[in-house]
This record gives sequence, C-alpha cells and structure tokens, in this order.
Amino acid sequence: MVSRKKKTKTCDKSSPKEDRISQLPDPLICHILYHLSTKDSVRTSVLSTQWRNHWRSVPALDLDSATFSNKHAFVSFAERFFKSHSESWIHKLRLHIYGEFDLTSWIDAVTRRSIQHPYIDYFVRGKIPLSIYTCETLLHLRLCYSFLPDSEVVSLPCLKIMHLEYVRFPNESTFEKLISGSPVLEDLTIIRTSNVVKEHVVVQLSSGTLKRMYIDMDDSSEVVIDAPLLQCLRTKIASKKNFQIINLGFPAKLDIDLQSLRGHLRLTHPTKVIRDILTDISRVKDLVITSDIWKEFFLYSKLRPMRKFHNLSSLNARFAICHLEMLPTLLESCTKLESLILSSIRDKEKREPNVMFAAVPRCLVSSLKVVELKLSIPRCEGEIMKLVRYLLKNSKFLEKLSLNVCHREKAKCEYLTELVAMRRCSSSCEVIVL
Repeated sequence: MVSRKKKTKTCDKSSPKEDRISQLPDPLICHILYHLSTKDSVRTSVLSTQWRNHWRSVPALDLDSATFSNKHAFVSFAERFFKSHSESWIHKLRLHIYGEFDLTSWIDAVTRRSIQHPYIDYFVRGKIPLSIYTCETLLHLRLCYSFLPDSEVVSLPCLKIMHLEYVRFPNESTFEKLISGSPVLEDLTIIRTSNVVKEHVVVQLSSGTLKRMYIDMDDSSEVVIDAPLLQCLRTKIASKKNFQIINLGFPAKLDIDLQSLRGHLRLTHPTKVIRDILTDISRVKDLVITSDIWKEFFLYSKLRPMRKFHNLSSLNARFAICHLEMLPTLLESCTKLESLILSSIRDKEKREPNVMFAAVPRCLVSSLKVVELKLSIPRCEGEIMKLVRYLLKNSKFLEKLSLNVCHREKAKCEYLTELVAMRRCSSSCEVIVL
C-alpha cells in the first residue's frame, strides 16, 4: 500500500497582501480619519480609487495655515470644506492660523451646524466672532492667542472643557460672564490670559460645577475662586501667589510649582508666599510639589516650625538630592500620610546631603502604606539606601515599596541583595526593584 502524503497549505509569497483596512465599513474608516489632521486625511486619497473621497466625509477640519503655499490657498481650501459640509454636522474644528484672517463667516457657519469640539489657535490679534458665545452644542473650547470681544449674552449650556491660552479680553466681566454662562463647565485651563486695558486684574471666578482647574498667570493677574466642587487645582506661581479660594470646601488635590527666570526664582516676599502656600496645603488630601517648592520649604523650615498637614494622605514630590535632609521634617508634618512618591532631579548645587534619620514621624508608625522612590543618583547611593532602610525599618503598615534605579543589571542585583537583608517592620511589605 502506498501511503498518501498529507497535503500542506503554503502561502504564496508572490501574492499581494490582503488590504483588510479597505474592507472596513465606510463609517468606521471615517472614524479613523477623524483622529488625523486634515492634511494626513487628504493624503489617504492616493491609496486607491476607493479611498479617493473618504476624507470628504470626515466631519472635522484640522488645518495649519503655515502648511499652505499662501493665504489664498488656505482660505480656498477651508471655504470648499465648509461648502461641502453645509448640510452636515462638523464635530471638530481646529485652526492654527498665522496672519490676518477674518474668521467670522467660518465660526458662524460651524456654530449654526452644532459644532462640538472647536480648537482655534490664532497666533495674531484675531477677534473671535460673537457667535461663539451662543453655540448650544459646544462641548470643548480651546482658544489661543485670540481676543475675546465683550458680549451681553453668553449661553454655552453643554460646554464642559475650556482652555484659554494667551487670550485677551476687554475687561474682567467678559471673562466672568464666559464662566457663569457655562453652567456645566468641569475643566478649566487659564494660561497667561489678561486684560488689554488694566495692568492689575482680579477675576472673580464662580462655578458650581467646576472640578479641575489649571492656572498659570503673570504677576498682574489674580483669580478669586468660588467653586465648591473643585477637586484638583494645578497652578504656577511667579513672584507672588496668584489665586485665592473663598469657598468653604477646598480641592482634594493641589499641584503647585514656582516659575523661574533663567533658573532663578522671582518671589518678592518668599516667607509670606510660602506661608500662604502651607496654609492651603493644610486643607488638601493630595499634594504634588516640584523641586523649587521643596527647596523653599527647606529654607522656610530653618526659620520657623512647619505647620501640620492633618488632611494630607498622598504626597508626590520632586527634589534635588542635596535637599533630602528636608524629608524627615516634611514627614513629621504629614501626620496621616498613606502614599509617598519621591523623584530626584539633577542636583545643580552638587552638595552632599546631611540627613539625620533619627526621629520616627507619626505617619510611619500609623498610616504609610505605599512608597515609590524614583532615585537615580549614583554618587548618593549610600544616602538612598539609608532612606530605604529607614522606611522599611519604621513603617509599621507599609504594603509596598518600589525602588526605581537607572543602573546596569549588576547594580540592580546588588540592590536586591542588600534589600533582602534589610529588616522590615511590616511583614507583609512587598519590595520591588525596577
């Protein structure tokens, strides 16, 4: 009997690869193109005859005037787009505009067709049309380098996210009406927004729905915040504190930084500013601070006692290794701390830290559960391991300690060997070396 050999299927390497993307339904292809810039979306038209017109059905316009050969080409393309979508919704409008352009007809066109996500980056003294104030379906508004005209009526009933960057307005009431006219606003970013008339501006910001806010203002502006539902406040401080929270509640999270000019801080009254910041910190549960804030805390603690942060449960801090000696004082102030994240930065002073891990703060024996250390300073390995030993030895309820060290594998093995031999106060603590 002659046995039959089982036939095996082989791939024909010479056959063209199957184009599975083109087999997708047209609505799904349009959804994919929606997340590309208009320029990249148009480029797909050369793939095949099937792709030639897909980009025309995408309900979004994302253009940069600098990518066109001249102003006429940019305006002509945009006009054709708005004309082709005269009967359909436009979900997203993003314009990066360099030069003098009249946006009135374009903004009017998209607001009449219920635009939801306009991004208008206008890099000249462009005036935004009044129709933007009454777009009933607008969800996300981002304006950069624009001028906001005054308006008697502001009605943005669906707006949840607002980003204003280097935006100018004629008076404080224009900005205040923009906020009060957005009854469901949840996320607000204000970067270098200013009054075109007054040098010093105090803006009264009142919102019953605002949850997240980022403030980066210059010294001439101050924001008074009345937002009882505010959960997270991120801010940068130049020479003085630029915000004041007057509502009874306080955001659960505070992320604070100091601006520097050519590497130097510009605080006019550092003691007062730091004292005010410490007062705010005493009211939050989650704190993120940069190395500049850490350094100012360190200098402040040498002059007067640090206040207690009884509400603080999470601390995320960046610091120069020479200021590591501040850590015991800071931990002593955080009486109920549960999570500690420490990240080191390049040490410009190149000064050896003088750390005395003697006293045991209350949080180590009563509340600290998670520690994450992102420390990669080879010359200070001894101080780092002293810190790790101190935390493991005294943290009674510690559940996890993560150590991220950017060294070769041999050095990591040495870390592991030393860590295994360390005494742990918490028998359930998991130690991870990354």
